Amino acid sequence: MGTANMILKIKLLFLSLFHLRSQPSPPFLLKRYSYRDIKRATDGFRRVVDNSSQEASYKAKFLNGRVGLVREVKLLDDDEVSFPYEVQLLGRLHHRHILALYGFSTGPKRFLVFENIESGSLKEHLSDPLKTPLNWRTRLKIAVGIAAAVEYLQFFCDPPVFRVSISSSTIMLDENFTPKISDISLSSAAENHATENPTSSRCPEECRDEGCRNVIFQLGLVILELITGVDMAQWVQEPCFLRSIHKMIDPDLGNSYDARELNGLLNVARLCIRSIDETRIYTPQILWYLQKKIRITRK
Repeated sequence: MGTANMILKIKLLFLSLFHLRSQPSPPFLLKRYSYRDIKRATDGFRRVVDNSSQEASYKAKFLNGRVGLVREVKLLDDDEVSFPYEVQLLGRLHHRHILALYGFSTGPKRFLVFENIESGSLKEHLSDPLKTPLNWRTRLKIAVGIAAAVEYLQFFCDPPVFRVSISSSTIMLDENFTPKISDISLSSAAENHATENPTSSRCPEECRDEGCRNVIFQLGLVILELITGVDMAQWVQEPCFLRSIHKMIDPDLGNSYDARELNGLLNVARLCIRSIDETRIYTPQILWYLQKKIRITRK
């Protein structure tokens, strides 16, 4: 990927110049909800959307008519001052493939209030037999959309964000099947914001950190799930797994996929999976490969 390496260097140079010239943006204003507001909007926390992790999610409908996704946040730090500040940092994130944050709540419990996504999670669309199977082109666009969101978080955010949970359960799809990441670590933004040297946490140096490698590894797992239709996390480290993955294509795809595109997507997944042991690929390279070699667009 010689050309991809050159593109990466150009992007890094541009980002360095941009960082030197840019001024801090004003805090993004978020609505602060009371615990009573959240409880009422979620019907007493009975409208459960996802309870597979420690941070349960609920569908909420507020008195003003707004419908949203509420996620409970459990932090070790009980400081009532730091939580709203960290939330303000997350509120600055604006990207087509990141779930928009509308507000937050403190009190007996802490919650984040996001925009509503009626179509549900990627996992639902891959595993629920009652939903129409995702076609090949849609799966390709989901892959490039999530890669673009990761590039934005690592390269275009100030401070950059490296701790993100990427899985089919945390990727939400809108009515047009546009993917949106919904689980970004609060502590990641706060730690990077506190860094004395504003450029010390930018890629590629920070990509050698375990957190950044994990994000790329997770991206690889999601790509494999888009290909196979099932979660491969427990199998991916098995010997010969990546060499036999082409025999595990999601039956829902039938013969509708392009073999060349499939091989290209598998190559990207392999590089991402291997990055957990050694950083061999960066997000701009992943995007370049998806868009130029496989010719995936986000339109």
